[in-house]
This record gives sequence, C-alpha cells and structure tokens, in this order.
Amino acid sequence: MNKLKFICLGLLFTTITWAANPYKYIIDLSRVSDDKVYVELAPPKIKQDEILFYLPKIIPGTYAIADYGRMVSDFEAFDKKGNPLQVKRLDDNTWKISDAKKITKISYWVDDTYDNPKEGPEIFQPAGTNIAEGENFLLNTSGFFGYFEGMKKEAFEINIIRPMNFYGATGLKAEATNTSLSRKLIKKDFNTPDANSTIDRFEVSDYDRLVDSPLMYSKPDTAIVKVANTEVLVASYSPNKKVTAKEIAASIKEVLAAQSTFLGGKLPVEKYAFIFYFTDQPVMSYGALEHSFSSLYFMPEQTIQQMNQQLRDFAAHEFFHIVTPLTIHSEEIGSFDFNDPKMSRHLWMYEGMTEYFAGSVQVKYGLVSPEEYLDMLSEKILTSAQFKDDLPFTELSLGALDTYADQYYNVYMKGALIGMALDIKLRKLSDGAYGVQEMMADLSKKYGMEKSFKDDQLFNEIVAMTYPEIGEFLNTYVAGSTPINYEEVLAEVGVKVVKDGTKKQYSLIISQESIAATEYNGKRMLAIGNQDKLDAIGKALGLQNGDIILKMNGDELPELGPEINNFLGGQFQKIPSLETMSVTVIRAVDGEPKEITLTTPNKQIDVPVAFTLAFDENATPAQLKLRKAWLEPKN
Repeated sequence: MNKLKFICLGLLFTTITWAANPYKYIIDLSRVSDDKVYVELAPPKIKQDEILFYLPKIIPGTYAIADYGRMVSDFEAFDKKGNPLQVKRLDDNTWKISDAKKITKISYWVDDTYDNPKEGPEIFQPAGTNIAEGENFLLNTSGFFGYFEGMKKEAFEINIIRPMNFYGATGLKAEATNTSLSRKLIKKDFNTPDANSTIDRFEVSDYDRLVDSPLMYSKPDTAIVKVANTEVLVASYSPNKKVTAKEIAASIKEVLAAQSTFLGGKLPVEKYAFIFYFTDQPVMSYGALEHSFSSLYFMPEQTIQQMNQQLRDFAAHEFFHIVTPLTIHSEEIGSFDFNDPKMSRHLWMYEGMTEYFAGSVQVKYGLVSPEEYLDMLSEKILTSAQFKDDLPFTELSLGALDTYADQYYNVYMKGALIGMALDIKLRKLSDGAYGVQEMMADLSKKYGMEKSFKDDQLFNEIVAMTYPEIGEFLNTYVAGSTPINYEEVLAEVGVKVVKDGTKKQYSLIISQESIAATEYNGKRMLAIGNQDKLDAIGKALGLQNGDIILKMNGDELPELGPEINNFLGGQFQKIPSLETMSVTVIRAVDGEPKEITLTTPNKQIDVPVAFTLAFDENATPAQLKLRKAWLEPKN
C-alpha cells in the first residue's frame, strides 16, 4: 500500500522525483459554501489527448462500495488561458476530459458524507468526510482528491488552507506549516490568505499513500505518547468536551506499551496518529478504520469512564494493523485498484489475526485477566455461531463486497478464532516455542512494507516456515468448509467448554429478558419490563415493572441506541470497584411520576450461562505447559 522504497533512496532522488511530475492540490477550508469546500488541482503533465479522472469507488479496509465521486459538483477543467475544456461525467466517480494535454487546472466543490442526503451506498463513518465550518473538518482524502487513469504512482502535493486556530491531526509529516502558496499555485480563485488563515503543505509518494492518510482539522486537543521508537499522536474532537486527548492517551498507553513489547520492542513506523471524532448526535453505527500510519475513530461522545475498555480494544486492534497489511500484504492490497478492486483471500489474516492479537496482547501483559480473556473468546464463539460456519473463509474474503457481504462481520469473530486455533496448533507442534506471534514476525521479515506476496501462495509460504501439519490446518479450516472444533482445540491448553452452567460475576442489573423500551420526554428509554426476570441485584434494589431508568451508579443513561453498549461497557468496568449499587428511576407513585434512587450492597452473583469457557482444575502438566506458552509472554 505504501511505496516507501524510493523515498528512502536518498534526498537527491526524492527531490528529483518531486520535481518530475507531481499532482499539486489546494483545498480551501476557509472557503465553505453551502456546506461544501473548494478543491483545485494543478495536474501533472498529461501526454494523451483524452483522459479519465477518478475519485475512488472503494478504499482498502472498508470492503464496501463508497462512490466518493457522488459528493463532487461543479467539476471543471481549464487550459493555461483559463478557457474551459470539454468534460463529460461518465458515472458517479469518473470524468472524461478532452484536450487533456492542455489541462493546467481542474476545480470542483466537495460536499461531506456525514449529513448529505444524496442517494447511494452508506459510507462507513470512519471512512467518511465532515465539513462543519468553524468546528471540524474530517478529511478522508479519498473523499476530496482524485487521480488520472494510469497515473496513480506520481507524487502528490497537498496544500490545505485552514483557519489559523485549527490544527491538522494526521499520521503524515508536514513539509511546511503556517506557510503560503507558491506563485505557480496562486490562481485568480485564491487570494493570499488573510490574517485568520494559513496553509499546511504535505507531500506523499503516490495515490495509495495519499488515501492511506486521513486528516482532521479542528481546534487542537492533542497528546503525545512515546512508544518504543514511535511518536504516537492522539487527537480528539469532542463537541461538548466530554473527553480529552490526554484522557484517551492515558487510557491506551498501557496497551500501546504492551504491543511494542509484543512486537519486539521496535515498530515499523516513526509516527502514528490516533484520530478520534466524537459525535453528540444519535448514531446507528460507529467504529474505526485502520491506516498504515494512523487510525480514525467515529464514536458516540461519552466520558472516558464510560468507554475506557472499548477504547483499549479498538486501539489494540487498529494499532496492530501496522503488522498487516502495512508489512504483510498481497498484491491486491499492495497495489489497490480503487475503481475496480480485486479482493484478497486472506481477511482471516488482515482482520482476523489482528483481532486475535488485540486480545492476546492484553492477556499476555496483564491488561485483562485470563478469566476475562476466556470470556472474550466465548463471546466470539457464540457470535460466530450466528454466521455460516461451513463457508470457507477464503471464499468469504473473495466475496466480501457482494456475495458474502452479510457474513463480513464474522472476520472479527471466527477470523480471530482461526488465529487462536492456529496459535495453539503451532505451539503444540513446537513444544510452546513458536506461535502466530513468531509466524507473523517471520512473514514481516520476508516481505515488509515494499514487497507483496502472491495471494494464492501464502499458505505455501507459511508451511515452508512452519510445519506440514499447518498446511493441513489452513486447507481444512480456512480454505475448507470444515468447522473448527473449539472444544477439542481448547482442551489442548486445559480449557473446557461449560454448557448450561453458571459463573460468578458482578451484575449489570438489566438483561434482554427483564428490559423494555418506553417513551419519556420525547426520548426512547429503557424501562423494567419483567421484574420476575431480574437477577439477584435487580431484585435487591427493588426495581418494579414500569420503572424508567435514568441513571446507573450516578451516570446518566443515554437514550435507546448504539450508545447503550458503550454505556454498559463503562458500567462493567466501574461496578467491581463499587461498594454500593445505585439506580435512579422514574416511578409512578400515586399516579404521579417521581424520581427515586434505589441502592443495595454490591457483590458478585451466580449468573446462568448457556455457553462459557473455564480453566480445567484437573489439567495435566502438558496442558498447563502449553497454556503458559499460549497466555504468557516469553521470558
């Protein structure tokens, strides 16, 4: 994805490359009109009479059609005298320009994806764009900058006119900040920025690197964490200031330090950026998108206490993408076709192995307990059971855009479980000495950022550096339709599957069986629907049918929607440290609504579970030895 080789060949070569034939873009964030921003391009030299100009149909990591070109309007091309050239729009993402040799300028306006009602596919928010004048500009570069057919490998210069009091958070290193446009770029459309505006300039090697580099402009809220050899930037946009970059940095610092140790103490990037966009609007989905030198997060705005563990989980997953696909990727990823994409077979590695590492690193370095880790795995097994277990994962990957789009989420469930099973298999074959951690390190050494593997040869490469039995595993459980027998796999490390049992845990009080939805003050809220189904803590609190839940342990409950999951995650972390549980409800008393706070001593209770994992108290020495190699770091 990132062609860094020629950048490293030396300053002289780099200078010559930049001077040869770069794209030169200007985007004006100080010039917002009707929620759109203006973009101008001084193109590289074009040799043909007619050429196609594209914005991406899809970008790496999303595995879904976006059609970014839908957001472009008033697209025009001009010669050096300012005369318009003939332009024909062929589809959402493609423009055909005549007399292409004469092009000296292209200009257009871009709308954002966050609040635009245009028809077409919904764009995953972390891959989307936002234009909020005076507040925030989220620049996923795929939504603003295009390329000419056959000319993706040229260099790009991006000049961003911004308000003086805004900061651009990105994994890119700026060539210049608080600068001015060169004379060659000053057109009649651009006056010298006034005292309230300035310009940042970035240079990248090619279009792949550009699309791999989101930026967020807003009033600065940043923190820096040093992780091994890497400077990690944390940037936050929180409209109501509920969370700060400093709080996020403190939350994820331990995870990043553990990941650095897990990866051998040296990381393949010098700078990395965590870019967080928090929204105070109701949302139906949220998440994160990885990039080689950064990751971008779209999340409901909450306090750090409410989303602490979820932030750690998100950060652990996205940061591990510096291993794959940054240093390990197939040709389909290394040279991505943005408008006619070819899918790789290996989502089990790109997403599944990354998700497995995100949990594994936390248990290895004491960020979650072994018992908590088993709960994480059991949840993945249960969730994975909702998908097609006999669908070969290689086929799921190849059909992720269309045929098997409804199965895609399983890459984070069964994909991670494939990583677990492969790890245990490797460690058994090597007497604990070698697992997927070492396997991925060996693949990184063989390939690296600049070299892609052939998609249909990866299994052979893995077998060559491991064991013949691993080829049988991959062909049976990844390329084949045979479901993994998790009970058999986990027995190797002294973990047993418990069905229809109980486990001790702190109570979240509400459950699917006891809860209902109701309207209160114009909002959909949670209420008690069946008090007989409450657990021991819920009954001790004295909750009753019809009680509308306003607060739990002093924290205000959000209205019904995806934010509920974040809220309950925050409660899950908070409750074990509490001596007293409290719930504030609205209850009808003598026909009138009354706010009541209920309390009870906090304690663990027995909770029935249909399926869970537990450590076998009667595990053999061989099982315990393999378990230690699986769950603990090497000495």
